[in-house]
Amino acid sequence: IGYVLAIGDIGHNDSIARTRGVRSTLGTGVEADGAVDSTPAGTNVDGKAKVVQDATLEVDGKTYTIRELASQEMKNSAGATWDAATAGNAIGIWTASFGDQIDVVVSNNDGMGMSMFNAWAKDNKVPTFGYDANSDAVAAISEGYGGTISQHADVQAYLTLRVLRNALDGVDIDTGIGTADDAGNCLVEGEDYRYSEEDRSYYALNIAVTAENYSDFTDSTRVYDKVANQLDESKSPSKKVWLNIYNASDNFLSSTYQPLLEKYDDLLNLKVDYIGGDGQTESNITNRLGNPSEYDAFAINMVKTDNAAAYTSLLSK
Repeated sequence: IGYVLAIGDIGHNDSIARTRGVRSTLGTGVEADGAVDSTPAGTNVDGKAKVVQDATLEVDGKTYTIRELASQEMKNSAGATWDAATAGNAIGIWTASFGDQIDVVVSNNDGMGMSMFNAWAKDNKVPTFGYDANSDAVAAISEGYGGTISQHADVQAYLTLRVLRNALDGVDIDTGIGTADDAGNCLVEGEDYRYSEEDRSYYALNIAVTAENYSDFTDSTRVYDKVANQLDESKSPSKKVWLNIYNASDNFLSSTYQPLLEKYDDLLNLKVDYIGGDGQTESNITNRLGNPSEYDAFAINMVKTDNAAAYTSLLSK
């Protein structure tokens, strides 16, 4: 069973986690420094790559070999990562060389997954799996797209702004999250989200989207009914927020995440300025943060997750 893997950004936490998850589940992962190696394998048709290994799967008494035939970071010539067009080109190169060996296509996100699906996998009836539950990918499940993962973008967007709202109001950080607020907004821990005290972080929980339940996910920008109640402006007065999206052309961020943020900002009485980056450099974003004093709060979505200093140096002045 041969599969190919589209990797988003080799230095991005999400891309690393998703690559490790695929390899761990399929048994093709190799340990490196205490974790599964997330390094792209390049072309591995002969099974000799060092960053992955062959695995086996027994079905009805027959043993199959599972091999990662190829994987690469989908980065275009301008430097943008998670690039759908690059993924479409990659599947063309792979299929021209060893297409008859590809049984499954896997992608770190739906943008790249759909590009490979439309370029080759759909016509050749090869199941393709992505991540994000973008509307086009969910709709494509009825056309043979294998499945995707909803990262509960509605909860994710709500949590992004809710943590800010609570800090601005000076209330307990869990208000409207694990503890109901005055408007009745409340999520269920373990079902909708989890909280890590060690990381001081809230995490929206993933949901598998398959042929059995995809009709429930066709509208990716619908607010979550558990947290869809308007806050009282006398208790949560209007505040101004600066929020950046690291890559304005990213399908999930622009078509799912930001539209949800724009719905929740009204419910939470937040006036948000949305800044779209180029997906390549922090300076493309930070250059537009010239007047931080006019904002009450900031939500930062970095190009690289270890570049926080590029923002905090501006905000500390």
